[in-house]
Amino acid sequence: MSPLRRAWVGAVQTVGMAENEARLSPPESLLQLIDNLARFHREHEEYYSQAPLREAGELQARSRVLKALADRWSVVGVGEQASAVGFAGTEDLNAPGLVAESGVLFMEGEGEPAELQRLKREVRLVADDAEQTGGWLARAMEQAWEIAGSLAAYPALADLLGERHRIIANDWQSAALQSLIARMLRRVLDLLAKVDFAPAALRADLGGERTAPAYLYSASELLDRAADLMAESAMLVHDNERRWRMFRARVRELHSA
Repeated sequence: MSPLRRAWVGAVQTVGMAENEARLSPPESLLQLIDNLARFHREHEEYYSQAPLREAGELQARSRVLKALADRWSVVGVGEQASAVGFAGTEDLNAPGLVAESGVLFMEGEGEPAELQRLKREVRLVADDAEQTGGWLARAMEQAWEIAGSLAAYPALADLLGERHRIIANDWQSAALQSLIARMLRRVLDLLAKVDFAPAALRADLGGERTAPAYLYSASELLDRAADLMAESAMLVHDNERRWRMFRARVRELHSA
């Protein structure tokens, strides 16, 4: 049994079953616990109604990098202006304006740009965080759903049960989205792993089957969708703000009564 569940059960057991059934409102110890949850979980969700929006913007920026490269590599002639000088920028492989915007620079005689390696690491980190957040939130909502059902024993909270269960449903849906985002981002990495970003390898591909742009377009589309789902997750959590406020206001009313 989780610490939260033990605390809840302990609060409920502070009064006898017969006395509980006769009450219109929860016992004081239970009210205090509900007030604590309403306060701190509301504050926690204020963060998670904003953080995914920032992450969505960063995912879109990474997607633009891949699209810019794919656009360039879809039309450029192979080695049009290749230079024999090491560390010189590759005129054919670098997308116009992308170096200044993202730092991604292909150089003669070098391998995969460090900025693309960093992009992959960042995507992997976001995937790990989303998987961890989604798993934790799904487990927490399993417990919250069970606990919320026990509030039906108190008529004083009857009109707020819909609000409380809507909060849980929103968070549960957000948890599922986070888990899906993690899967999509890992598939992005799978697709990028199909491309050898060393200039020599890219020129060989662009002079033949030209598959690199196709992989990059697909990876960027998955990043775009992951960004959309990030924003949707934030919207779901943000929808809870007023519901938490109403729930806590009722608890304070019962406290004063």
